Amino acid sequence: MPPRHNANSRYHSPVQITRSSTTTRHSAETFRSRADEVYERLKADIANFGLVPGDRFTENEIGDRLGVSRTPVRQALVRLQQEGFVEVLFRSGWRVLPFDFQKFEQLYDLRMVLETAAVHRLCTEPERADRAILDGLTAIWLVPTESRSSDAFQVSQWDENFHCALVAAAGNAEMARVHRDVTDRIRIIRRLDFTQQPRIDATYDEHGKILKAIQRRRADQAELLLRTHIQTSQAEVRKITLHQVHMARTQAEMAPDT
Repeated sequence: MPPRHNANSRYHSPVQITRSSTTTRHSAETFRSRADEVYERLKADIANFGLVPGDRFTENEIGDRLGVSRTPVRQALVRLQQEGFVEVLFRSGWRVLPFDFQKFEQLYDLRMVLETAAVHRLCTEPERADRAILDGLTAIWLVPTESRSSDAFQVSQWDENFHCALVAAAGNAEMARVHRDVTDRIRIIRRLDFTQQPRIDATYDEHGKILKAIQRRRADQAELLLRTHIQTSQAEVRKITLHQVHMARTQAEMAPDT
C-alpha cells in the first residue's frame, strides 16, 4: 500500500507545484512590468525637468504619487542609478544627479566614430549596403518642404532611426549593436534638439544632404556632413539643457509653498 500523506505533510502534487510556480512567475512579471512603467515615468520626469538635478525624494513619495508599492519603485531607481541619473543618499532617500556632460560628450564621440565608419563603408562598398534601409530613409527625408513633419516627437524618433539605420545598412551587426546601446544612453538629452522648429528644418536639410552624398558615393563629403551635423546637434542639446535646468529651478523657487 502506498504511503499516505496528511494535510500537513510537505508533499505537493504536480498540479499544486505547477500552480505555485505559475503564480510566482506571474507575480514576478507583474513587478517587472510595474518597475518598467515607474522607470519610464521617472526617466521622462528627469528629461522633462519635472525632476530637476538636485531634487530629493523618497521611495514612498514616488510610490504614493504613482500608486505603486515600494518594490517596483526601488527596482526602477536602481536602474536609473546604474545609468547615472540618480543617487541614493544615506538614510535620506534619493537625489537627482546633475547632467554629466563629460559622459554625454564621450558617448557622442563614440557615436561619431561608429556613424562615420558606417557612412564610409556605404560609400566605398555600396555592394554591401542594405538598399532597402537606405530607400526607406530616402522616403522620409528627401521629400518636398510641404511634406515635412512638424511633429517634434515624431521627428525625434525619425532622427534616431535615421542614425541607427545608417549604421545598420553598413552590414556590421556588432557595430549596430554598440551604436544602439549608445543611442539608448543619450536619448534622454538628445530629444531636446527638437523643441524648436528651426532645428527640425535643419535636421531635414542635413539628413537630405548626407543621403545625397551617400547616393553619389562621395565618402569624404558624407563623413564631413555627418560629423558637422552631430557636432551641431550636440552643441544645441547642451545649450538647451542648461537653459531648461535654469528655468526649472527658477520656477521651483518662485512657486508658493504648499
